[in-house]
Amino acid sequence: RKGTLSMRWTDTQAIAEALCDEHPDVDPLKLRFTQLHAMVIALDGFEDDPQKSNEAILEAILQAWLDER
Repeated sequence: RKGTLSMRWTDTQAIAEALCDEHPDVDPLKLRFTQLHAMVIALDGFEDDPQKSNEAILEAILQAWLDER
């Protein structure tokens, strides 16, 4: 399972795939960055410093998530 991998903020594609698997009914376009951030750090296998994200990283995750749908 993908969730067992160790994910960091730079693993935008793996994070997007995990979010898509864990939250199939969520519309990523309706999320605030604070909500997206909370969802990412709650993922199994996410092991990076929560403070190391930024708007560009969250935008990349959001775009990858939209591409997965």
